Amino acid sequence: MDERKALVAQIRHFNRFYTRTVGLLDETLTQSAFTLTEARVLFELGHHSRPASAEIAGERGFLAGAFRLENGPAAAEIASQLRVDAAYLTRILRKFAGEGLTEARTDPADRRRRVLSLTSRGEAALARLQAAADQDTARLIESIPDDRLHELGDALRKAGELLGDPASENAEVTLRPHRVGDVGWVVQRQAQLYADEYGWSIEFEAMLAEIGADFIRNFVPGRDFCWIAERGSGEPVGAVFLVHLDDEVAKLRMLHVEAAARGLGIGKRLVAECVSRARACGYKRLVLWTNDILVAARAIYERAGFKLVSEERHHSFGKDLTGQTWELDL
Repeated sequence: MDERKALVAQIRHFNRFYTRTVGLLDETLTQSAFTLTEARVLFELGHHSRPASAEIAGERGFLAGAFRLENGPAAAEIASQLRVDAAYLTRILRKFAGEGLTEARTDPADRRRRVLSLTSRGEAALARLQAAADQDTARLIESIPDDRLHELGDALRKAGELLGDPASENAEVTLRPHRVGDVGWVVQRQAQLYADEYGWSIEFEAMLAEIGADFIRNFVPGRDFCWIAERGSGEPVGAVFLVHLDDEVAKLRMLHVEAAARGLGIGKRLVAECVSRARACGYKRLVLWTNDILVAARAIYERAGFKLVSEERHHSFGKDLTGQTWELDL
């Protein structure tokens, strides 16, 4: 309980610092004509409006100021989303309508419902507001060195994830080559995950560290690879290695996916990248070693075309295990 109280105080302290730093206590936002609440309402209107049909979007496009059929939000939905008092929201919407920024029309799917959207003038106002906000935010981070920007990004993503931001859960996953620090991260994360999920001892971390050190020491550009899976704009959620054994045989090593990111097909993508790159590099065979307890990983390997060629019992990492060797002819 004391830890939770301390965290509450820390969050409130950060909120005070952040609102002061970015000027949220100013009368208007980014020296515009809009208050913070007005700007948020404008943003919701601009980002919840969409074309009524994909065909219209494809055929006519989205030319600036062009006529668009909209299924925008209703006022009650905006009030609920932003937790704004309905009467206050009504005054804001009346102001927007009077300035020609918004329009309301009957929802063709429910004629009792009035939906809202931005006019071309409203879209232009939103674009100016967003450009100004981007410039203010860019100034906020301009003193941070390039090699430390990812630290702030990681912290923001993690905060959003822990606090239930839907964007954190639905963010796009990309694969990138490894960079300095990534191999150490893989060793730490995979060791921790397997200790938590399977009770493996620190002996497993020692093996991972040896594999990682060998990869770095013996790395051959164009023959050895490590891919880091990232969600959103940079949160690492998985990894895999492809290392050469000789000119014809490569080995897939240290596949893992963070628990919070499973079910998104990341493991499948990482393995597919290994197989594709191994073929492109001219390897004739791809091999891997795993344990039968790793059911999800084995299923990915099998679907990718790997065949189980041998098994052996062993006592490692504090457990009695059955090791497996899998191979894929390329």
